[in-house]
Amino acid sequence: MNIFEALRADHDYQRELLDELMETEGASDERKRIFLILKKVLSDHALAEERHFYVPLMKHDATQEKARHSVAEHHELDELVETLEKTDMSSAGWLANAKKLAHKLRHHLEEEEVEVFPLAGKTLNAGQKLELGESYRNEMGERADPAA
Repeated sequence: MNIFEALRADHDYQRELLDELMETEGASDERKRIFLILKKVLSDHALAEERHFYVPLMKHDATQEKARHSVAEHHELDELVETLEKTDMSSAGWLANAKKLAHKLRHHLEEEEVEVFPLAGKTLNAGQKLELGESYRNEMGERADPAA
């Protein structure tokens, strides 16, 4: 599995979790459960993606700016997750911030897939794509919750 396939699979899972989260109501156990899963998935993904995709892309002039932009967006997503953690899940404010997170995350994933992936595809050779995919999946496997 190359880096693009690995990242896209995780992006699809993040979208599924967002859909599930947005269907929950109030401070329900289901909302708490899905939010905690999404929080961990986003954190693990951002760390591994930065290490095994964006750091290598920052070494190339053609992809450096896009890589830096995407890493900055990871920090914005982290801040929204922190805001959600500090807000009562049954409040209108929580839902408003959850909608901001959903919008920002969907935008970020689409931008990566539509703009960054094609640029990176031209920059990285086939061997690098496979190697980065393997190292990314290995790290994500190490970060996986064995109880899940």
